[in-house]
Amino acid sequence: MRKALAVLALGLSLALAQGKITVWTHFGGPELEWLKAQAKTFEKTSGTKVEVVEVPFGDIKQKFILGAPQGQAADLVVSIPHDWLGEMAQAGVLEPMGKYVTSSYLADLQPVAVEAFTFGGKLLGLPAFAESVALIYNKKYVKEPPKTWEEFLDLARRHTTGSTFGFLYNIGDPYFNFGFFRAYGAENVFGKDARGNLDPSKLLLGGEVGEKALQFIKDLRFRYNLVPEGVDYGVADGAFKDGALAMIINGPWALGDYKKAKIDFGIAPFPTPPGAKNPWGPFLGVQGVVVNAYSKNKTAAVNFAKTLVSGKNLVSFNQAGGRIPVSKSAAKSLEKDPVVAGFSRVFALGTPMPNIPEMGKVWGPWGNAISLAIQRPDSNVKKIVEDMVAEIRKAIGR
Repeated sequence: MRKALAVLALGLSLALAQGKITVWTHFGGPELEWLKAQAKTFEKTSGTKVEVVEVPFGDIKQKFILGAPQGQAADLVVSIPHDWLGEMAQAGVLEPMGKYVTSSYLADLQPVAVEAFTFGGKLLGLPAFAESVALIYNKKYVKEPPKTWEEFLDLARRHTTGSTFGFLYNIGDPYFNFGFFRAYGAENVFGKDARGNLDPSKLLLGGEVGEKALQFIKDLRFRYNLVPEGVDYGVADGAFKDGALAMIINGPWALGDYKKAKIDFGIAPFPTPPGAKNPWGPFLGVQGVVVNAYSKNKTAAVNFAKTLVSGKNLVSFNQAGGRIPVSKSAAKSLEKDPVVAGFSRVFALGTPMPNIPEMGKVWGPWGNAISLAIQRPDSNVKKIVEDMVAEIRKAIGR
């Protein structure tokens, strides 16, 4: 009888230990296969069954926010962009991760990645990989990346001929231009409160900072004659793929096409613009793994999340899909990869794109301001910046 009870107790214990967790992901192709392989390995080592469910990227956020309190969402999501955190955190569906990770784990991450996944003073996910823009140059024209503005301008002008361009980029898009605002003094779009949280009442894009940054962008068109009218992402990207462009500001999402076009390219930070007080530094978009605050198997979900974003597994994830890890040890293992090495240097200069909901009210007025500034050589930059700030403040109610 005792033996039978012992066997029954052991069986129940194993059943509870095994359990099941569900993972939602938008990954496809080799990255999805990587995730499924990680799930199988975790099943073998932990006894926990892992179900991987594909969910369209555009559906994940709302489906998770609405479903989590009802017990109808996954135990964890692989992966979400950090600028979803604000809305998801305010909905109360994310499990704080600080108590589950060690100081050595955090020390292995780029600080900017930890900042990106922190909201309201809490770490709300485990950052895994990131992307940003950088200066991408064609080695046919540029042997070594320019380190100063003077070197950059000389190269750009030298290769602006009847058949080639020295420098083009998506000049009208705020995302591609943030690095210039940062260089002239804006640490981010918003300042921080006493607790270190982004404060939407502290807008940093206006005043002298905004005027200098907008004037520089305007100068790229009218003073330096580098970016002609009508240049947008498609034009600049197409010129680089065609081998007719020496330098572009773009991100890792474009590199697959550049490789197919057999462009021998390099990656570097954009040089500090003239008269700037800080180095150029772009927005970072960081993606990572989050755990459902309502999960009934939270321990297993957290353990699987930590397994996925270990330095070793982020190396294999990079090899599956080319994503650039924010783990320092993973980047060290991949240091011979010029894409990882190049963007890792750029990441260290960047700042996370704001993860608070108010950021959604900034893009429109900011983009309009840039468009107005580059329309005419006599545009009034000071007035444009003042109007932009007023419009943003009205939109966010601050």
